[in-house]
Amino acid sequence: MKKSFLIILALGVFIMSCTQKEVDDVNPLLAEWDTPFDVPPFEEVELEHFIPAFEEAMKQTKAEMEVILSNPEEPTYENTVEASYYAGELLGRVSGVFTQFNSVNISDEVQILAQEIYPKLSAFGDEIRLDPRSFERMKVVYENKDKFNLNDEQLFLLENGYKGFIRSGAALPEDKKEILKQINQELSSLTLKFGQNILAEVNEFKLVITEEADLAGLPDASIQTAAETAAKDSIEGWVFTIQKPSMIPFIQYADNRELRKEIYDAYVNQCNHNDEKDNKENIAKILNLRVKRAKLLGYENHAAFVTEPRMAQNPERVFDLLNQLWEGILPKVKEERAALQEMIDNEGGNFKLEPHDWFYYTEKLRKEKYDLDESEVRPYFELENVRQGIFTVAEKLFGITFTQIDGIPVPHPETTVYEVKEADGSHLAVFFMDMHPRASKRGGAWCGSYQDHHFTKDGKEITPLVNNVCNFTRPSGDTPALLSADEVSTMFHEFGHALDGMFSETSYSASNIAWDFVELPSQIMEHWAFEPDVLKMYATHYETGEVIPEELVKKIEASAKFNKGFEKIEIYAASLLDIKFHMMTEEDPDLNVMDFEKKYMEEIGLIPEIYSRYRPTYFRHIMSGYDAGYYSYTWASVLDNDAFEAFKETDIFDQATAKSFRDNVLAMNGIKNAMEMYVAFRGREPKIEALLKSLGIEK
Repeated sequence: MKKSFLIILALGVFIMSCTQKEVDDVNPLLAEWDTPFDVPPFEEVELEHFIPAFEEAMKQTKAEMEVILSNPEEPTYENTVEASYYAGELLGRVSGVFTQFNSVNISDEVQILAQEIYPKLSAFGDEIRLDPRSFERMKVVYENKDKFNLNDEQLFLLENGYKGFIRSGAALPEDKKEILKQINQELSSLTLKFGQNILAEVNEFKLVITEEADLAGLPDASIQTAAETAAKDSIEGWVFTIQKPSMIPFIQYADNRELRKEIYDAYVNQCNHNDEKDNKENIAKILNLRVKRAKLLGYENHAAFVTEPRMAQNPERVFDLLNQLWEGILPKVKEERAALQEMIDNEGGNFKLEPHDWFYYTEKLRKEKYDLDESEVRPYFELENVRQGIFTVAEKLFGITFTQIDGIPVPHPETTVYEVKEADGSHLAVFFMDMHPRASKRGGAWCGSYQDHHFTKDGKEITPLVNNVCNFTRPSGDTPALLSADEVSTMFHEFGHALDGMFSETSYSASNIAWDFVELPSQIMEHWAFEPDVLKMYATHYETGEVIPEELVKKIEASAKFNKGFEKIEIYAASLLDIKFHMMTEEDPDLNVMDFEKKYMEEIGLIPEIYSRYRPTYFRHIMSGYDAGYYSYTWASVLDNDAFEAFKETDIFDQATAKSFRDNVLAMNGIKNAMEMYVAFRGREPKIEALLKSLGIEK
């Protein structure tokens, strides 16, 4: 969560506004945080603390901004831009804690509170952001920037801050500003409801199995976890859910085809049942409101609005990249389909391959072609070993160390905390990790921040508080958490985001990261996960301590491109669907998002045996910052594959290359132009060849 109020203005970060209530003198959100490293006092905070805390934070922030906006002196960088960066510190701190409550400590009470406050957040943000005095002062500073002797960071933030005001509607006439405020408030309510519906449906679905024969094919660990899930809910038998750690092993290994279909259909039809949790109407309204807002701001469509400040610059360049990769990968997908159908036919199966069959027969084919079974690999991917492997990679690259801290406030009891130190022993950051799914936690994996690197007004350096949140396979009985290869990759991915936050050298807790650049730090870390030398560092059998055998490493290497077509076509389909949705140039009151999806997937040639990675009614990414931006993962894959080549050209642990990446990319991310950062590291602009090679596509 960013603490800078100017970033709240420019980027529309939510700010809290609450009903009247007397401030409690002992409210932990308002008191000085007498905690190690200034960590939020999570365990002292109760829900009733938020309203008075935000009330007071609002009061302080408005007073701070009023001093800035009513200053009779000529606007300067110092008394306008810099002063705004220093405003709203309390507001940012309180917002960070509430955001955490609404992510990993979700309850009915939290959701009711969120439904009340998020529209008010939007309204208050617009009230300040669209105050004509804010834009007038920023404009004066921007137009006179040459006389302020600004450094590169200040100039970059000023230029992006000014553009942010324009893009937020600050230059609109008053009547259109009012329309914009209404749109933003409605979008805030709808996107919140969209996510709450998904959480409710995921928590509600249970595939209950009472006959042991229906467990045939499943790994013992999966069966044991399902038994524990059933027992926790006082259900006889075994319970599987559509949380991925439960669902994925089931559709990979369960021999019962009808049950595989039942659970997979439940997953791909989340919030698409014409009931109170249905999201079709929600997303249709959201898309139409985004069209309306884009038009109001002078853009042809929402995609044009979103991509303008990013590396892509326009949606046409997004389509150019995605279509090139789509055309290259689609033949591979069809080859994979044919191989799976052949296996079905050879086994005497009298049916055509369907989406719920893909995972099951892929695992069987993997075993047949490479003598590799994921259940054979999992014992070497014990979560604690993977965690230590990640830390070791970071130490070898950057010289940093991780020491677990006990007795420190945590957002949830399952959270572990580490102090991160530089090679010389000096403090760098605090790192939180929360690894397993639960009913009170939203799905997926993400990296957040309670505090970004910055300097206070009096020059004190504030170090980062970074958190990784995932939903990985839980321990079961006496068996520790054993991760799938995909979960290992995700763990490395989110850690890359964490390094980005830890190494930041921003001065003002402010950043303007190009959203299609934001996945470079995360995706490049994935490359280390399965390097043979890295596997030998962390992949040890959880029972015997045996280092992963060379033979198994070779099997993993040999199968690296297996099923790559399926893996990528899912993502490309979702990326294309997202950008196509947001290319709408006119509102459509009769928009049926499922018909839209079906028609467009047929148009681009997605085979019927595969669904898009995310379907409209549970496409959470495009409700939380990746709208017209899900392509960012693919755009960044060009960058990360090309960037990793720099390490391979020397050594994957080459510290000089790592230092260059840290200094030119991670430290500067958000305070320097994305392409300039990349060129400073690589010595040239990125090339697509490394990505195509990794996919087995010839240019």
